[in-house]
Amino acid sequence: MAFGRNNSFMSDINVTPFVDVMLVLLIIFMVTAPMMIEGVNVSLPEATSEPLPAEQDQLIITIDKDNQVYINDYQVTLDFLREKLIKILDGRVGQEVYLKADKNISYGIVVRVMSEIKGAGVEKLGMVTEPITSNNNKGK
Repeated sequence: MAFGRNNSFMSDINVTPFVDVMLVLLIIFMVTAPMMIEGVNVSLPEATSEPLPAEQDQLIITIDKDNQVYINDYQVTLDFLREKLIKILDGRVGQEVYLKADKNISYGIVVRVMSEIKGAGVEKLGMVTEPITSNNNKGK
């Protein structure tokens, strides 16, 4: 004779530990997500021009102050820039490329990169600049 014993199994699932783990993971991802966004710092020259209509999938070649060349955010050497661009542009509909170059680098580097871009078969090459602000006009 069993006094006070219930031999049936408990069919409820305890979700409290699962919720605790999910909340901890959510907090971790919320804290680390802004740190994962990287870019290339470039001091752009200023010019007066109208902004171009933005596309969703832009191909931007960047030259930073240390003469490092990037395709979007991926660093490439100047020797392999043409090859990589040919492979990237092979599957693309639009052959438009935008060039961002630091204003303090040598003009020869910019011309060499432009030559490699044109050698890859790019027909439309846009130059990215900063708009001239009113503060800069006061001192000139």
